[in-house]
Amino acid sequence: MTLSIRPASPADLPLIAQFIRDLADYEKLAHEVRFDEATLGDRLFGARPYAEVVIGEIDGAPQGFALFFHNFSTFEGKPGIYLEDLFVRPEARGSGLGRALLAHLAKLCTTRDCARLEWSVLDWNAPAIGFYQSLDARLMDEWTVMRVDGDALTRLAAS
Repeated sequence: MTLSIRPASPADLPLIAQFIRDLADYEKLAHEVRFDEATLGDRLFGARPYAEVVIGEIDGAPQGFALFFHNFSTFEGKPGIYLEDLFVRPEARGSGLGRALLAHLAKLCTTRDCARLEWSVLDWNAPAIGFYQSLDARLMDEWTVMRVDGDALTRLAAS
């Protein structure tokens, strides 16, 4: 079995869209998927990309992906990488592909002089939490995620 990680290209857009839908199904959040594939493609591969994607393959067949972007730590004075989505198809779990994707991002962090690699995980996802902890990731339980979106975002912007 050969694991490989490669940067995504515009030709991968249908695959990326399917991985996002599959992840949303797994997370019981399919009802929240609203992206338009053409707009997603522009945001990933257009003149000003907002995020990057790598595709994880097993024996040349795409089996997972990671979508990430840079953030910035004022305390460190350095950029970081925020992992928005990590997904490995159920039949490929346990193959080492998830670890390979995270290791690839960790290498990007070191190459790009980033202070850290961060992501969120749903609190009910015990298998993922256990996997992440096996990589020495630590839970940041003292932080609470905040979000403003939809009508609330529109109201705040207008205030």
